[in-house]
Amino acid sequence: MYMDLTVITLEEHYGDSELADSIAGNGTGLAKDVLLALREVGEARLRAMDEAGIDLQLLSLADPNPQELPTGEADNLIRRANDRLAETCAAHANRFAGLAALPTQVPDGAALELERCVKSLGFKGAMVRPLTNGVFLDDKRFWPIFEMAEKLGVPLYLHPATPHPAVTKVYYRDYADNFPAILGAAWGFTVEAATQAIRLSLSGVFDAHPKLSIILGHFGEALPFLLWRINMALSRPGNSSVKFRDCLSRNFYVTTSGNFSTPALLCAMLELGIDRIMFSVDYPFVSNRDGMDWVKTLQISRSDLQKLLSGNAKRLLKL
Repeated sequence: MYMDLTVITLEEHYGDSELADSIAGNGTGLAKDVLLALREVGEARLRAMDEAGIDLQLLSLADPNPQELPTGEADNLIRRANDRLAETCAAHANRFAGLAALPTQVPDGAALELERCVKSLGFKGAMVRPLTNGVFLDDKRFWPIFEMAEKLGVPLYLHPATPHPAVTKVYYRDYADNFPAILGAAWGFTVEAATQAIRLSLSGVFDAHPKLSIILGHFGEALPFLLWRINMALSRPGNSSVKFRDCLSRNFYVTTSGNFSTPALLCAMLELGIDRIMFSVDYPFVSNRDGMDWVKTLQISRSDLQKLLSGNAKRLLKL
């Protein structure tokens, strides 16, 4: 096994106490050990990385979801959170890099904050969620963010969030009390993020910004597996012109975060190619060791493993 290779993980989360305190009840749904691990971005986190064999984490804000902040306060609160993350990354420059949080509540301000974070703070892109005040990101009011990301040459990591309340009520309420994970990683997250990715593909944003790159976690939220069928159905008469396969293969990258499935990896390799796949753990919601133990079982070439573990991330994120 080629474990002399550099290992970079892209969907690794942290929590910001000041920001969390601004949302009543935030974090109450998280297990205590997960909440503590989110807030810890020092020696304990570095030790967990060392024990698993991870060289660098790309940190992104998970506690709280910045797109749930009050519109009037989001800009200043998120700016300060990004400054604190920059300090953390600077203190451990060879172990941490940052993805910006964005105040999508004010799209023009979010575009400017992305520019500041990349040019002044050295961040490698930004993480966004599908919904802001109930509106999907493909709405044209958010396109300044995509324009700025393309201009800067940085990706946007599209992370899931809890489904729209109306969707939750109709689709999940019968089982949400006994099976709360159905709203999250078990299904709701996947549907929400995949839906947003498809909406982006249909919106024309990639026609306007053809060099825009979007990262999807969890092996692409099932889209590689469904790619043939979605592309076939959208090519039928009666649909506006869209080449979904071309869009997913050109503008999207996927990571392994929280989905250590070899069949899923093989599917993604066959549909998208190894150059579009990057290793991630989804720490601390998933164990670093679980991710690395899985990597050690992979029967792929040294060249492909190098791309998966760090080569593709270095190229896309300019690390």
